[in-house]
Amino acid sequence: MTLWTPVSVGALQLPHRLAMAPMTRDRSRPDGVPSDLNREYYRQRASMALIITEGIQPSDDGQGYLLTPGIYTDAHVAGWREVTDAVHEAGGRIVAQLMHAGRVAHPDNTPHHRQPVAPSPVPAAGTMFTASGPQEFPTPRALGAEEIPGVVEEFRHAASSAIAAGFDGVEVHGANGYLVHQFLSDNANLRTDDYGGSVENRIRFAVEVVTAVAAEIGADRTGLRISPGNPFTDIVEDDPHALYLALVEVLAPLDLAYLHLLHFDDDELLDQLRRAWPSALLVNRPGADLDTRVADLDSGRADVITVGAMALANPDLPARLQAGAPLNAPDRATFYSGGSRGYTDYPTLDEVATRAG
Repeated sequence: MTLWTPVSVGALQLPHRLAMAPMTRDRSRPDGVPSDLNREYYRQRASMALIITEGIQPSDDGQGYLLTPGIYTDAHVAGWREVTDAVHEAGGRIVAQLMHAGRVAHPDNTPHHRQPVAPSPVPAAGTMFTASGPQEFPTPRALGAEEIPGVVEEFRHAASSAIAAGFDGVEVHGANGYLVHQFLSDNANLRTDDYGGSVENRIRFAVEVVTAVAAEIGADRTGLRISPGNPFTDIVEDDPHALYLALVEVLAPLDLAYLHLLHFDDDELLDQLRRAWPSALLVNRPGADLDTRVADLDSGRADVITVGAMALANPDLPARLQAGAPLNAPDRATFYSGGSRGYTDYPTLDEVATRAG
């Protein structure tokens, strides 16, 4: 089985091909500094081939949800250094996912309580959870063309900070309806300048961000996550094939460490991206069983597969799978509830045996 064979992903040497997908858990401190719980959570999962963290905001404006971590102050760097040290001491590898939420935010959730920023003043449909309960997404403020280089700089600075914090690399979050994805989309980006309209213009921001990060920390430590056709947080893409093949064509010469694809049902696009992308391809199939995911490895469609809830509920997932042992079921009621319950209290096989003995 290909799953348990080593693989090179840019500068990283992975012992197998089962990685942990990024998952927001809302358990950092109010100032965005990782907590002791965060350190333990990631340390417990160090046997995954690679850990991709929850989305980490690169600035105050980048925060969307409550209690999510940052990576742009000295305190953030010091807090994340404790996490990365713990993961490395346990034999693991960890990259930071940089996520600017853009319009998927609310002033009540940010340090400065300002209006969210986005490509265009188009609010997302739906509500955002805040300390006072769910609230409608506000209309964001459109970024001026003169402001965009500053946002790109936020990503570059965050990437530099991530390396200073001991991360093995950085993944730019270009999926799930957040800022980079908003620029790619047809409904959130109504701009008429160089960042809107044509496919060439709509991919420009993503290309600039990824290029800046790669120049700062090395292309072989830089990845990008995309989710073609994903309507999450009210995103519309009229022609995902044209959009993402154009994006990949422009980024391919950078020789990035990897492309991370959140894949749904479009196997034709998956195959096209596989042929067009020159380095490692990480594939996440939400809701798919493990056999379906492993088939992507065995067929060559993916170099690494990423899993979310399975890794969340099973801190020793590789050992369980290799032993053919039962898996813990994820408790969805505790995904965002705070505290250790449903976060660091899922038992390992050894703990189960100790309790039974």
